[in-house]
Order: sequence, then structure tokens, then C-alpha cells
Amino acid sequence: MTTQELAMEGEKHLEETIEAAFQIISAMNDELCNPSLWSTLATASSTTGSNGAALVSADEAPPHQSESGGGGGGGGGSGNSALDEASLRYKNSVTSLRAVLAAIPNSQKAKVSETENGLETPEEEDEIEALEEQALSLRKEIAEKNVHVKDLIDKFRELIADIATWQSPCSV
Repeated sequence: MTTQELAMEGEKHLEETIEAAFQIISAMNDELCNPSLWSTLATASSTTGSNGAALVSADEAPPHQSESGGGGGGGGGSGNSALDEASLRYKNSVTSLRAVLAAIPNSQKAKVSETENGLETPEEEDEIEALEEQALSLRKEIAEKNVHVKDLIDKFRELIADIATWQSPCSV
């Protein structure tokens, strides 16, 4: 694969990673916004809390929590499976993204070795040289324009200072 193809594939995996991360956050938000979860959080331990409230052990938790498989802080099975699905998608997309990122240096090395082996045609070499010259010319032009812009900014500052002086109230 070329570096450009790898970059496009990497971008796709990055978008999948972001989407999965968003789904994880959304599923966590759904679980945290579930009012039925709030009442069971106070009963998650068999000891007395620091505020003196008696708490029930996790074995005595309502039946809907034990159905969830114990992961992700309880809640209904549907919310937890959405979180599990999103987590799995996230892990898979990160793994794919890492694989693409690891492949990029190899594709660049292959391109360099192709160039060193003289696989470029004379036309390509001429085009590369022309583009390099054009880039150099554009850099010089940008430098000149930057100097001109700096001069204009300095003149503009002087003009503003003069205007401010003219508009200041004069004492009689």
C-alpha cells in the first residue's frame, strides 16, 4: 500500500475510533442519568457509609443489577451491553489504527528504496526538480510579501498614533 492509501485508511479508522468513543460516553451518560441506578448506588456495600447511612451488600442488590454481569457499575442489561459493544468497537478501531500507523514507516521505506533503485523515470525526476524550484520561488515570494506586510503594519500603527494625537482634546 502507498502512504496515501494508508493515510486514507488511517483516517477511516480514526473516525471509527472517535465514533466508538462518543458511543462509550453516550452509553455511560445514559447509565449515569438512569434514576433507578441512583437508589441502588446507596445500597452497594454492606458497611455503614462515612455519613452514617446503613448500606446493603452487593449480594442483596436488586435483581436487575445481578443480570448485567457485574461490569460497568450495574444498571440494566441493555445499557451495559451498549457500553460493552462501544468498548469493543473502540478497542478494535484503535488496534486497526495502530496497525496502519505502524505500516506507514514501512511504506515510506519502500518508496525510498524504489527511488534509490532508480525506478523513477527521467520525466518524474524533471517534474520533481521543477516542483522543487517552484517551491523555492514561492518561499522567496512569501518572504518578500511578509516584509511588505510588516512595513504596511508599521505604517498603519503610525497612522493610528497620528489619528489618536489629532483627536486628543487640546487644552486652551
